[in-house]
Amino acid sequence: MYVTRERALDPGAGAAALRDHAEIVDALYRFGLGQDLKDPALFASCFAADAELDFRPAAAAWGAAPPVMTGRDAIVATILGGFEGRVDTTHQVTNPRIVIDPDGGAPAGDTARLTALVEAQHLLTADRSVHALLKNLYDTDLVRDGHRWVISRVVIDNVWYTGDPAAIFGA
Repeated sequence: MYVTRERALDPGAGAAALRDHAEIVDALYRFGLGQDLKDPALFASCFAADAELDFRPAAAAWGAAPPVMTGRDAIVATILGGFEGRVDTTHQVTNPRIVIDPDGGAPAGDTARLTALVEAQHLLTADRSVHALLKNLYDTDLVRDGHRWVISRVVIDNVWYTGDPAAIFGA
């Protein structure tokens, strides 16, 4: 669930912890910017090979029921393919909250949880008057991948929206 602890880092956390926090947030930055630039390599770089993306809670706000997307390649193809030549996006990530090794798993320090707010503007390329501006809450699990972190699971829930999401995403 969401990261709600009352501090950002454990007492005595050093440079490695700060580096991890920056890399964890960077995974979500790659998620947004990869879509905004329509860059499949950048977008794919934020996901583990077996990642899961669940947009159902957000889509339920306007009555849609998409399937859970599973696997990095399928996620990239579905999202970028669905927007290609049709939808332009901008994403802003804010309020990141992180906990490393949230469940005390082994090996220690190789899993993390990230909660963040993401505002995503979606505009139809052919008619910019048709848009959907979404404020979403992300519940994200990540795993260490060498010196970077990648998303293994993300659940996206909608806080509010304006515009016509059905025109962007479908009903």
